[in-house]
Amino acid sequence: MPLPQRSRQLTEAEYLQTERAAEFKSEFYEGEMFAMSGGTLQHSLIATNLAGEFRQRLKGGSCVAYNTDLRVKIETTGLLTYPDLSVICGPARFVAGTDDTVVNPTVLVEVLSDSTEAYDRGTKFEHYRQIPTLQEYLLVSQKAPRIEQFIRQADGHWLLKEAAGMEKSLELPSLGISVSLAEIFAKVEFVPAPIRPPAPR
Repeated sequence: MPLPQRSRQLTEAEYLQTERAAEFKSEFYEGEMFAMSGGTLQHSLIATNLAGEFRQRLKGGSCVAYNTDLRVKIETTGLLTYPDLSVICGPARFVAGTDDTVVNPTVLVEVLSDSTEAYDRGTKFEHYRQIPTLQEYLLVSQKAPRIEQFIRQADGHWLLKEAAGMEKSLELPSLGISVSLAEIFAKVEFVPAPIRPPAPR
């Protein structure tokens, strides 16, 4: 019995051509496309609030915030993906031959969801850490007013800090700004997760 044939892998150029014509976003890694799930109402609201708050704080400076429509490539690993928010300081540097895929973010932000949290904390952050220009990575909760902040240190290690509570602000040293959690979580209706899943009956 013949062995099943593995489907032909896409080249990056083929992925980009397909992606630009697609009605939904997909990540690309090692020749395969992975559809990205749509966000909830709360996810969309938090992402919109983030973009507005960062835009306001960065106005007039050399750093610019971009929403999830901006595609980012991690050059050393080959992953192409769409962070919920990207901040680029100075001129954007594009993948050769493109004008819609950047490689030099300074800050990346992901809004956590039940379906993506493990990926955002684990494998995706492993990829992100390979970006030489990346200085900070934020994980934003949908369950409570809380943001986890990973800051690259001079020795290459990442320092974890956290801001929790509507009255708190988060300092971003790489951008020289502070963002308000009250603004980021404005009008968000939190649905806290249980401490542990319910026991099966």
